[in-house]
Amino acid sequence: MPDTGQYEESNTTNTGDRLFLTASVIGIAAISFGLGAFVVLAEVPPYQSLKNAWRAGTALWEQRTKYTDVERLDFWSPARTDEVGVTIHDQDKAQDGLTLYSSGDGPHAVLIDMDGNIVHEWRMPFSAIHDETSPIPNPQKDDFMHWHTAKMAPDGNLIVQYTAAGDTPYGYGMAKIDRNSKPVWKYLGTAHHDFSIADDGRVYALTQEFRFNTYPNRKQLRPPRLDDFAVILSPDGKEIKRVSILDALIKSNYANMVDFAPYFANEDILHTNTIQLIDDKTAANFAYGKTGDVVLSFRDLGIIAVLDMDAEKITWATRGPWLGQHDPDVLPNGEILLFDNQGQFADPDAGFSRILQIDPQTNAITWQYKGNADQKFDSNIRADQQRLPNGNTLITESSGGRLFEVTPDGEIVWEFHNPIRRDDPDNPGKKLVPVVSQAERISDARADLFRTTAPASNTGTSNAGEAQ
Repeated sequence: MPDTGQYEESNTTNTGDRLFLTASVIGIAAISFGLGAFVVLAEVPPYQSLKNAWRAGTALWEQRTKYTDVERLDFWSPARTDEVGVTIHDQDKAQDGLTLYSSGDGPHAVLIDMDGNIVHEWRMPFSAIHDETSPIPNPQKDDFMHWHTAKMAPDGNLIVQYTAAGDTPYGYGMAKIDRNSKPVWKYLGTAHHDFSIADDGRVYALTQEFRFNTYPNRKQLRPPRLDDFAVILSPDGKEIKRVSILDALIKSNYANMVDFAPYFANEDILHTNTIQLIDDKTAANFAYGKTGDVVLSFRDLGIIAVLDMDAEKITWATRGPWLGQHDPDVLPNGEILLFDNQGQFADPDAGFSRILQIDPQTNAITWQYKGNADQKFDSNIRADQQRLPNGNTLITESSGGRLFEVTPDGEIVWEFHNPIRRDDPDNPGKKLVPVVSQAERISDARADLFRTTAPASNTGTSNAGEAQ
């Protein structure tokens, strides 16, 4: 007969061994977790390495889980209307010209006439210019990018900036492309948001990178941070000057302004979203900057600033009655026109955005436009505006996918809705519209370059008012 006593003793021993092993693993895991938490919270070495590894893993997980459907990117917003194309056009009051805009549905830009007909379209994916010199070794798919900004150079060619969703840095670079959507030059620095074109062809742009330096008496500026730089590109797209904007601010008389940053912004402290070159015309009546300086906008700090590119120092900065602002433009009279994204609280039914014109010496509002219950005006992020030669203002309401022109009295005399639509995967029966980050009315000699030729489009579509 088998020795059951010996079997029971062996079985009991094995069970005990397994329990001991399990308890040991749990104990080691608990001790490791406790030590890891202590290292991070007490900020003793190697806490930064552990923190960076955790953040990198979290970012990778979010990229692979939250950025899988194009329609769920923040390049798309719920459509507020079924109207598409040009819906208002007062020929007697609107500024005649062609309107250039880029759309969140992909890396392309459209040039339309005052009736919404497509005059020309440019389209070039980032994959067409990406190479091993790019600091982005594994870029997002082309469908997950768009041209945040597209501006027409004096020669009629286009300069564009690529922005990706679900990646950091999210600025992928810039390119100049000809009328046939072929690259003239490319700049694969991590250019983002905005740029300014000088009369001599140089380009003033913004780039970003992770930095690991620290600043005395500014412990909240912990590494790694996503920091911004102002760069100057030659007319053929070569970088010839690069200035750290945060360094320029910290060594200026306005360094204490970083102490007003909200808690969520310390890892992207400036979030610079605008760079405007001060030329001879704007410098003439602007008391806070000279020719060659640039005007910057720090969104989360609520700051408009002037950077001396030669001295590499912030020479003037101000905060005012705006929140989450974009696109401060120095006007010929020395005042500043800007898009106040979130600062309109007086009438919520009108939307939370407004356009402000301010006197920089007093921050007094000298002109403004805001919506009303019938014409709600609301763009939480992005957006811009342009003062036109006839005194009207062209406004880009990004989140609504809408462009419109208003008179000084606030009358809408031209309106255009992005015609692109897609089904909302989270709301059956509803539609999404791609954002329009930036637009400009072209009413000078550049418009004549396209009016003298037959309308052209890479898509073959003859009217931008046709929904897709």
